Amino acid sequence: MSDKERANYSDVTDFIHDSEVTDFILVGIRVRPELHSVIFLLFLFIYGMVLLGNLSMIGIIVTDPKLNTPMYFFLGNLSVIDLSYSTVIVPKAMVNILSQKKTISFVGCVAQLFLYALFMVTEAFVLAAMAYDRFTAICNPLLYSVRMSRSVCVQLVAGSYLCGWVSSILQISVTFSMTFCASRVIDHFYCDSNPIEKISCSNTFINKMVSLSLAVLIILPTIIVIVVSYMYIASTVLKIQSSEGRKKAFSTCSSHLGVVSLLYGTVSFVYLTPPNNPELRKIASVCYILLTPMLNPLIYSLRNKDVKEAVKKVLCKKDVLF
Repeated sequence: MSDKERANYSDVTDFIHDSEVTDFILVGIRVRPELHSVIFLLFLFIYGMVLLGNLSMIGIIVTDPKLNTPMYFFLGNLSVIDLSYSTVIVPKAMVNILSQKKTISFVGCVAQLFLYALFMVTEAFVLAAMAYDRFTAICNPLLYSVRMSRSVCVQLVAGSYLCGWVSSILQISVTFSMTFCASRVIDHFYCDSNPIEKISCSNTFINKMVSLSLAVLIILPTIIVIVVSYMYIASTVLKIQSSEGRKKAFSTCSSHLGVVSLLYGTVSFVYLTPPNNPELRKIASVCYILLTPMLNPLIYSLRNKDVKEAVKKVLCKKDVLF
């Protein structure tokens, strides 16, 4: 670490003595001070793309009657979730990049962790619901309208949010029931349970067990639903005689598979990064919080014929108006 970086980090840690006891300090990504503006502009650009992509996707799905189907109902909710968890973290991180006093209130930290965990867990279950939707459409097309009725879709999404809500309450309950030491410096750019545990004076065994249990209860069922669904889909598609039919069936799943791979790939990158390398973990988190929500709308718009046609309609209407 250079002398400038040490001085900058020292300013952050020294500020703790002047802060209210209800404040935390978010260290952020440790870079040379002259690079702060570059990091800010990078965050601003990617977050702008997240807003543009997901709001456009939501608008297209809501306004185009042709997209009033279960798959696009789930996709619209996925865009809302992606937009929400980025918004929970990125604006505050951008403010802190340019600020000397990188504070977040205790209440703000609790709210940030709660909402972040809520949307992350909800997204995992929504992706599992989308896999079940594709399984029903391809393997049981005659029963599709019954099994994936509007009420069933609403119940699946509501259940996803309920699971996120319950897991978030458990997560923040164990995380913020800990006693914190003199230092309140969180070595991250947002409030996450792992770096918060590191500044606690309490025994974190229960916290680790709760986090592990939640991970198993969330990841295992969703992965099983996705894997089993696609095993049946692959088996059904391979039985289709025509190559055109097989291609069409696989094309309806390719976007969802791309999003699932991106999500679980970045999550694995974040949580399998060695804990003794916090800077690499922060970079991995940037991929998860910014790049994934930015790329998801692109994956669906570039790989999906219906979305492409809906975008063309919107652009044609604009040309007519002007």
